[in-house]
This record gives sequence, C-alpha cells and structure tokens, in this order.
Amino acid sequence: MKFKSAKINAFRTWGLLLTMLGMGLMILGTAGIVFWGSAGKVVAAIGLVIGLVSMIASLAIYFWAGMLSTSAVQVECPECHKLTKMLGKTDRCMFCHTILTMDPAQATITAEQLEGQQLKH
Repeated sequence: MKFKSAKINAFRTWGLLLTMLGMGLMILGTAGIVFWGSAGKVVAAIGLVIGLVSMIASLAIYFWAGMLSTSAVQVECPECHKLTKMLGKTDRCMFCHTILTMDPAQATITAEQLEGQQLKH
C-alpha cells in the first residue's frame, strides 16, 4: 500500500497540515477586514486566534516527532537497503513503505532466511 507511511512521517504530515491550516485561517481572517471593513475585525480576530492555536499545535507535533525520532531504532530495510527509523514493534520503511517488525512472532521471514536470500543474489 503506497498510501501507508512510517509513523514518524505520519506525525510530520499532521504537523504540516496544521501549519497550512493555521496559515490559511490567518490569511482568510485578515481578508475579512478587506471584504467587510471594520465589521470584519471580529472575523480577523477569530481567524488569527484559531490560526495561532493551530500553529502552536503544529509546533508541538513537530517537537514531539523530533523527540521520538531521536530515540527511534535504526534498521536497514530488507527491500531498499536504506537505513530507516522504527517506532514500536512494527512500522513501515520511510522510503519504500515495506512493513517492518522487531517481533519474531509477527515476522514472515527470519533474519537467517533473509541473509540466506541475500547471499544467493
């Protein structure tokens, strides 16, 4: 599934969406002054406050994702052979979206079998 992403990338995507939403609300709120004159000041104030809250939430999500990223386990993806960061027992490769796991009970192939396949190629 190409639309599934690594957990860290999903957090960063939510942070980006909140940033865009906040900036959009601030711009639309300010445009209220242009369209409705002094009556639009209320719309501008509401848009700026909600936009600011959205931007602060975005900052918090980016900070949280950064802190998670520093403690994430780095593994080499068996498909694309790039280093990727993994959160929890299962995650996806950040590059090719292959499902990765650290839990032997959920693995479809063991490390020894993977090494054997790589030696054949």
